[in-house]
Amino acid sequence: MHTPISEQAPQSSILGDVTSKSKFNRAARVRFTNRLFQSYFLFSILALCFVLALVIVFIAKTGFLTFETVSFKEFFLSFNWAPEEEHYGAAAFIVNTITLTGLTLLISVPISIAIAIFNAEIAPAWFRSFIRPVLDLLVGIPSIVYGYLGLTVLIPLLREWTGEGLADGIFAAALVLSLMILPTISRISDDAITAVPKKYREAAYALGSTRLQVILKVIVPAASRGIMTAVILGMTRAIGETMAVVMVIGNTAQLAKTLFTPTSVLTSNIVMQISNVEFESTWNYALHMMAFLLLAISMILILIIRFLRGKGGAQA
Repeated sequence: MHTPISEQAPQSSILGDVTSKSKFNRAARVRFTNRLFQSYFLFSILALCFVLALVIVFIAKTGFLTFETVSFKEFFLSFNWAPEEEHYGAAAFIVNTITLTGLTLLISVPISIAIAIFNAEIAPAWFRSFIRPVLDLLVGIPSIVYGYLGLTVLIPLLREWTGEGLADGIFAAALVLSLMILPTISRISDDAITAVPKKYREAAYALGSTRLQVILKVIVPAASRGIMTAVILGMTRAIGETMAVVMVIGNTAQLAKTLFTPTSVLTSNIVMQISNVEFESTWNYALHMMAFLLLAISMILILIIRFLRGKGGAQA
């Protein structure tokens, strides 16, 4: 027996109302969820920026108190660091930091780029699938492990090979830092080289280029911005590293006249002395000024990376 049309109409109308209400409720829930997560992410970003700004302001404000009693000339140009005698010349630490960073890059960059080129262009697939996770693992090893290996393995070897009594100094620290930043530079450079479009390689081979010519004249120049980013990131880690350097550099407040002279850099001097000084003292302010210098250098390097990426994206 069929239901009259007059009885079916109200039922279909009710079903239509229920369906429209469920669609409305679902759309409202989606909008609410999207706004909630948008607000949460925005709050997280603002909170991070606020904390970063507080760190910068605190370190800068405390550091610049140094110049109430110490002149700019003495702090940046004097090599006499003797806080007990009210001498706060940081030039030795600045020069040592620059020397250590330069020597580290001189050792690590050619090896890192060579590894990246080999992984991306020459190595078989099975080797790449093995070595890339190994490099990723090396990136995550704590710096104190590298420092301990440098102290217990590298320093005795350097004493034996060079005949030095101590062998602590810039060279030992540079070798440890090179081992630390090598995986970072290699992996980022590897990714940059792999990202070079295949058509570049095919066009170069079609013109009769050899593999070496393709790598050196086509692929490496095309990936140069990514490689430069990798080098700058490695440099940033080398400049800011503390524990590994403290364990092998000797921690003596003097200018490194040789590669095996026990010395100190900005990071090692801060960590060795910051716990022994009063907060409201010129000594403490000078250490905070050193920290501000490291922070400023890191920020400048990060801005350079952003500039390189932006310029590379615009050209692409």
